[in-house]
Amino acid sequence: MRLLRLSFFLRTACALSFAALSIPGALAQQVFPGEVEAALARAKVPRDSVTMLVADADGLRPPRLAWRTQVPVNPASIMKLVTTYAALDLLGPAYSWSTPVYADGTVSNGVLNGNLYIKGQGDPKLVLERAWLLLRRVQGLGITTVSGDIVLDRSAFDNTIENDPAAFDGEPLRPYNASPEALLVNFKSVNMVFTPERGGQQARVSYEPPLASVSMQPTVALAPGECGDWRAAIKPDFSDPNRIRFLGALPASCGEKSWAVAYADPRTYGLRAIGGMWAEMGGRVGGQMRDGRVPAGLRPVFEFGSPPLSEVVRDINKYSNNVMAQQLFLTLGLTQKNRGSFEASRSALGQWWRERIGTGEAPPVFDNGSGLSRDERISAAALGRMLQVAWRSPLMPELVSSLPAMGVDGTLRKRTLRSGGAAHLKTGSLRDAAGVAGYVHGASGRRYVLVAIANGENAGAARAAFDALVDWASQDN
Repeated sequence: MRLLRLSFFLRTACALSFAALSIPGALAQQVFPGEVEAALARAKVPRDSVTMLVADADGLRPPRLAWRTQVPVNPASIMKLVTTYAALDLLGPAYSWSTPVYADGTVSNGVLNGNLYIKGQGDPKLVLERAWLLLRRVQGLGITTVSGDIVLDRSAFDNTIENDPAAFDGEPLRPYNASPEALLVNFKSVNMVFTPERGGQQARVSYEPPLASVSMQPTVALAPGECGDWRAAIKPDFSDPNRIRFLGALPASCGEKSWAVAYADPRTYGLRAIGGMWAEMGGRVGGQMRDGRVPAGLRPVFEFGSPPLSEVVRDINKYSNNVMAQQLFLTLGLTQKNRGSFEASRSALGQWWRERIGTGEAPPVFDNGSGLSRDERISAAALGRMLQVAWRSPLMPELVSSLPAMGVDGTLRKRTLRSGGAAHLKTGSLRDAAGVAGYVHGASGRRYVLVAIANGENAGAARAAFDALVDWASQDN
């Protein structure tokens, strides 16, 4: 009987706490902490541009601070919290992606007499090193030459997910603007390393990965002067997908530099990257590199596994990787609705939210799951409730450990608390949206859910105020 009464008390307390998060204007008369108020004033960010919540992580007490918690706002990359927690809950932390490889023919004297097929199924982390290992396993089968074609099958995701890399912010060469795809290789980016020759007049340029049928300038001239904006100084020309060249010079004072850029023709990146690596490993292709589908009934010769979801979620949240988040979002549509499309993924996330979180309010507005969107929306009350649900779940350790630790790593490595307190928070930043959300560790030993988001032209200026809010939340003794 005592256990039943305790269970009833906990359920009632949680319900009351959740209700407090959702009451319009909850604690609206409560003044902001002094440092928060002062920081907002210095930044000239009006109160009505922010939403803030500090609440008990266990959901057993009323919020310490709640301001405009019902207002749907653009969370920017904070939306990755919803995508990653939903994935952990629906798929489990040990979930992994497989990339099956098929040999349509016999192998004799190092030659596959037929085609080689590689089928993508959404692996978010098929980076350069892992793509090399996949090809090395092909060679481990005794294959050094493919007499036919090497075929990449990307049919697991709909073609409609492709977008113009310049559409969001006019920065098509930024790797974060890469589109997801079923066989995503190395985020469709090329890393260039510029190494000055000792006492020489030029710097050598190395490229990872090598791209098939792309002319890559091997050196760039050195010039005197301050390092400054060295990327502009080398005058890169990426306009021709068949050639990478530099029309300027690298200031010698820079030393070794590296630069990752998105490839100019993202649709052919996978073919060029796999083809370039295969050739660099001594492999040959009698036919061509092309897109296509695995023939019906053909069985894989091996399946190349990804790291577990818990590791992928850590990469997504610690470093706010947009394309990995979108790969995960699409995987939820593929696994829950049997279709790798944004539409299916929105449906899957909406259903999960109603069944597992269900705040009784309008659910979040999902777009691509990464926060790299002008359309995604969520309220502080809704996000706060999800964070409370996550805190009480068996998946809490995986989610919390995936978040940047303030002053320690990830996107919060350079942001510290004056009090010396600790927090695990996801950051978000767009042109007109900025914020943090996650968990704050109080000096008393209690844990708090914190959500702080600004929307508007001056949103980025609110970061100092949000840091002050985290500091205040941590000082609870």
